[in-house]
Amino acid sequence: MLRLFAFVLFLSTNFAIAQEIAITFDDAPTSEGPLFSGAERTEKILNHLSNQKVKEVAFFILTGNINARNSQRLTRYTKAGHLLANHTHRHKHIHEIGTMAYIRDVAIADSILKLKPGFRNWFRYPFLDEGKSVSVRDSLREGIKNLGLINGYVTIDNYDWYLNNLVKQATQSNKKINENKLGQLYIDHVYNSILFYDKVARQNLGRSPKHVLLLHENDLAALYLGDLIMHLQKKGWKIISTVDAYMDPIATHAPDVLFNGQGRVAAIAREKGIPARDLVQISEDEEYLDKLVKDSHIFE
Repeated sequence: MLRLFAFVLFLSTNFAIAQEIAITFDDAPTSEGPLFSGAERTEKILNHLSNQKVKEVAFFILTGNINARNSQRLTRYTKAGHLLANHTHRHKHIHEIGTMAYIRDVAIADSILKLKPGFRNWFRYPFLDEGKSVSVRDSLREGIKNLGLINGYVTIDNYDWYLNNLVKQATQSNKKINENKLGQLYIDHVYNSILFYDKVARQNLGRSPKHVLLLHENDLAALYLGDLIMHLQKKGWKIISTVDAYMDPIATHAPDVLFNGQGRVAAIAREKGIPARDLVQISEDEEYLDKLVKDSHIFE
């Protein structure tokens, strides 16, 4: 009887902190990178997903990046069962172009993407920036709603894009790259971000939600996505579809805050009064990552 009670307690505890995560990629189709052409990167990402039996991820598309040369890459993604969503046409900050121009930019992307197979009506703000004032934020939310789009939020932010920039700088300086060390740093960086925001969620939601991981369609993903997925699965995480993730109850709650740049979980915590400084993972900092990469002797 005691053993049975312990087993039931184990199951109930693990159900309460279920670890589920969807993988999404911003800025596709990204052009040539420091290590791969765009076409090479697409094939490598698809191979990782296929090898790890991940059936569906979402690519948030910058339609201004689409041209005759790379449009086939989006077809490759959708034919493999993956989804496309809106990430604007030009990837601008709201304060750079104004609210009306911003909404027009979203509408241009929508007019291009809604004709493509695999399109879902999710919109993700570039930089996760919803505006610096309540009036701008609410105008954008209303404009996006009027286009028939819903917020393609993330729950886990990280600086994978900055690590990719450091790789680009290293290759331009003809430095050698220790790919094993780089891969370990990449996986540790992303996984630490997952643990951080999951802890924020459990502390402020009382549970682990269906998470949405923000990655970028870059060369680091082309190199290490398979290893990252294997690491997550080894640690007990289940890779779920983006469709499934956006069925979590937090999908219907738009936090009444201006602190949205760290994702929805952090925004909900901020709405509850948690200081903003406590809602940013330590490695989401360029100086921190510069020092970490240097101390790790990744580029020589």
